[in-house]
Amino acid sequence: MTSRLHPLAGQPAPADSLLDLDALHEAYFSRQPDPGSAAQQVAFGTSGHRGSSLDGSFNEWHVLAITQAIVDHRKLQGIAGPLFMGADTHALSAPAVASALEVLAANGVDVMLAPAGQFTPTPAVSLAILEYNVGKTGSARADGIVVTPSHNPPRDGGFKYNPPHGGPADSDITSGIQKAANAYLAQQLQGVLRLDAQRALAAPTTHEHDYLAQYVAALEHVIDFDVIRASGIRLGVDPLGGAGVGYWPAIAERYGLALTVVSDVVDARFPFMSLDWDGKIRMDPSSPYAMRRLTQLQHQFDVAFACDTDHDRHGIVTPSGGLMQPNNYLSVAVDYLFRNRPGWGANAGVGKTVVTTALIERIARSLGRPLFDAPVGFKWFSPGLLDGSLGLGCEESAGASFLRRDGRVWTTDKDGIAAALLSAEITARTGQDPSQYFDSLAATHGRPHADRVDGAATREQKARLSKLTVADVHATSLAGEAVESVISAAPANGAAIGGIKVSTANGWFAARPSGTEDIYKVYAESFRDEAHLQVLLQEAQDIVNKSLAS
Repeated sequence: MTSRLHPLAGQPAPADSLLDLDALHEAYFSRQPDPGSAAQQVAFGTSGHRGSSLDGSFNEWHVLAITQAIVDHRKLQGIAGPLFMGADTHALSAPAVASALEVLAANGVDVMLAPAGQFTPTPAVSLAILEYNVGKTGSARADGIVVTPSHNPPRDGGFKYNPPHGGPADSDITSGIQKAANAYLAQQLQGVLRLDAQRALAAPTTHEHDYLAQYVAALEHVIDFDVIRASGIRLGVDPLGGAGVGYWPAIAERYGLALTVVSDVVDARFPFMSLDWDGKIRMDPSSPYAMRRLTQLQHQFDVAFACDTDHDRHGIVTPSGGLMQPNNYLSVAVDYLFRNRPGWGANAGVGKTVVTTALIERIARSLGRPLFDAPVGFKWFSPGLLDGSLGLGCEESAGASFLRRDGRVWTTDKDGIAAALLSAEITARTGQDPSQYFDSLAATHGRPHADRVDGAATREQKARLSKLTVADVHATSLAGEAVESVISAAPANGAAIGGIKVSTANGWFAARPSGTEDIYKVYAESFRDEAHLQVLLQEAQDIVNKSLAS
């Protein structure tokens, strides 16, 4: 179980690595999934159902079945308000929106779509749901669908449901939708209502909603643009061909920012990307290989940033440090926000996942803020962000959202745009770029050395890993230190973390399967040095291998 660096990692995508869009679209409409094959069934991971039409795992039938299952769920829950639907720039997103609309229109659901040609970031959908639901209860509430596989390769499609709280649906909801959708697949879509695409688009229940204008206008309640504008700092952004491509110029114009959009090209093959660690095209703003285009420009801006395809993740590039590790920037964001948001409640806590840096735990203690240490998945933070008991929720995979400056809810799903712009506010107010700010934090609380090893894993291997328990780990020492704790449930709420975490006085590792790709992840962090980190990673893999074998 090791991840091997592809020889072309970080290099421009060669022509032979680019996706055949015609073949992808043809397979979406022509290939019917085998309901008896686990690999072709509807499966909601940490953030919706994902797959590829080329593998029979994300096809028209999947979208039709999932959408009808969502309609059924809405009826059971008494949700009769509009459904806000957004989509990113992946090739399968547009046909999936059309398929979903056919079902929603046939069921008489009011659907709010962006104007033609406008893509919709995930946080814009979350904001639209929350804004609509202010003062509404019961059947008047709205919910939403986000069509995106996030940062996944171009061949993938994704479909996610956000209930009235505006964030990702919890497991109880997604398991019900998944079960109902697979039942529809098994009965050849019997019971799925559907109009043809043209009638669905022209239906009186299909409405236009300007997500871009709503989101951009409300951003001033989250970010202090006055201090950014007054500082005159130079900002750079690479949308990575994603859903926020039209948002950045609008933000720059409205708030008078010296912001350069590095590229506004949208191409569903993503030919402008450099290859990720495994040789795949992946729009991951936290990957030094995928982010090569922007990191080469690090000295042209006072701070620069990028977002993934649906703009719910961020990557930060500074002149002093280049591309920041997500954990390092999230630590900076936590410390800065809780020191510079006097409008937040005195008891607002810090939300993080169990695989996010322990430096945040140390910062939270120093600030006197409660810590909510949750399993992987942003859904665990949505309720706390909604009621203000959390000031911020974050994941080590470069996802975060936080409250408005006055302490009211902003988004309950990850917001890469706001997190990226926060780096500009930090630079403008403190006179330090976020890398320099992090160095001062590390000098106070200890410098973490962290890494993550990814590797291919079958569904069976992922299932075995997700079911490991404390009893499966027999090690009493780790990297020369006594094991202090082994957990398979999160401290915040006792929910299963889908793997294990082993901690010592100066380090820890966690192992879990990915909820979105056929890979496993081993995370490790040392507060000693890089050599200690490498020993942690090696012993972690040995422990996982032995546990799986037994």
